[in-house]
Amino acid sequence: MKPIFMMAMAVGLLMSTAASAQTLRVGLQEDPDVLDPHRARTFVGRIVFTSLCDKLVEITPELKFVPQLATEWKWSDDSKTLTMKLRPGVKFHDGEAMNAAAVKVNLDRARTLPDSLRKSELGSVEGVDVVDDMTVALKLSRPDATLVSQLSDRAGMIMSPKALAAPDFAQKPICSGAYQFVERVQNDRIVLERFKDHWDAKNYNFDRLVFTPIPDATVRLANLKAGNLDILERLAPSDVADVKSDARLVFAPVSGIGYQGLTINTANGERAKGPLGKDKRVRQALQFAIDRDVINEVVGQGIYPPAGQPFPLASAFNDKKFSAGKRDVAKAKALLKQAGVERVKFELSFGNSTTTQQIAEIIQAMAAEAGFDISLRPTEFAALQKEAQAGNFDVNVIGWSGRVDPDGNIHQFVTCKGGLNDGRYCNPEVDRILNEARAINDEEQRKALYDSAQAILQDELPIIYTYYQPWPFVVAKKVEGFKPYPDGMIRLKGVKFAS
Repeated sequence: MKPIFMMAMAVGLLMSTAASAQTLRVGLQEDPDVLDPHRARTFVGRIVFTSLCDKLVEITPELKFVPQLATEWKWSDDSKTLTMKLRPGVKFHDGEAMNAAAVKVNLDRARTLPDSLRKSELGSVEGVDVVDDMTVALKLSRPDATLVSQLSDRAGMIMSPKALAAPDFAQKPICSGAYQFVERVQNDRIVLERFKDHWDAKNYNFDRLVFTPIPDATVRLANLKAGNLDILERLAPSDVADVKSDARLVFAPVSGIGYQGLTINTANGERAKGPLGKDKRVRQALQFAIDRDVINEVVGQGIYPPAGQPFPLASAFNDKKFSAGKRDVAKAKALLKQAGVERVKFELSFGNSTTTQQIAEIIQAMAAEAGFDISLRPTEFAALQKEAQAGNFDVNVIGWSGRVDPDGNIHQFVTCKGGLNDGRYCNPEVDRILNEARAINDEEQRKALYDSAQAILQDELPIIYTYYQPWPFVVAKKVEGFKPYPDGMIRLKGVKFAS
């Protein structure tokens, strides 16, 4: 726990930056990475983008797809052309008009930019045709059941083509959302202000948004209680009872569609060459060393359901045969013996937050009993992700906020060229199965394919899933109309301060 004086200092700092009564302040668990939807990968970045960058498609709290920048869409008979009608009268924050040409520029950039993390999400798209000023046609190389889902997230966020040409776009992003960019001070704040020319401006009530990263859950909650934050995301489970007993606060949890887990470096550079990266039996031993029920009970206070697969419990693609197994230290030791090792050393890297620190320490203690000597490396979250891409890790504690379509929870993490496959795991059979699943709309057929892929992945274990991620929000009682969504995003349409 942080010393009291540090908490007071943090509270005082936020008080000193207070603005008008119509400023909404949001406490984030981490600082986002780049503010460019095509290059970004952090969860908290997506929270900021939700207010900053409108998408072609939106979702409802029930995870149904609804119009945003696209007002309607339809598939061709062969399911290889997706035609989208665009919303008229939409402006970017620089005053430029949003039209079919702008959509084409954005989708082409997402597909071809060398460091775009959206490439695999749009891998089926061969080209984008401008049909007329307000209509685009996405031409596909194959049917893709996941595409509309991809367009409901960062791949579907449309930015100003004029602004995209600037080399500092990621520092001064220009989109078409309800709020426009004002400033960013790294690891301190991101400030947005209401865009008066937004097509739905009448439903957005705050003049200014301030997103403040506060990794320490205790300090984050202290700021909310002091009135210097209005919303916080990811309350520490240990603080749930305290929040529920505070009449000034409202606990607003929602079951998520994502997960947390351990990503293992199996083929990304020199650090993949140890026993853990090269021998699946060592990875299997690590999984048997972990008691997910203890993580749920001790850290999660019962709100972190154990996970053994990437699909959440409510998903039609979740299968009980891949449920989280029980801890078995004897089995773990036997597997290490089969692999010809007695003790295995590795570094466990994780984002520097209160909850993740606790989980890393529990895993360290559990694994030690089975034959693993783990050193812990806490780091700033965006830096953790950058180092993961470069292969500078053994094992990362990292999660995924989840996607509506099951493909979004698995394909880009375990296919050979997946954009978020930090460990560079590669099995051509897994690629074949998951690519086939992308092209099928029938739910039963898709599930059979995902089951086949999971059977391989459960054996080879490039990722060890630990628990399903809930989204425990807390809002000040004066905030009206806030509704949590299963994707963990903060949507502000209709949200306001009580009068």
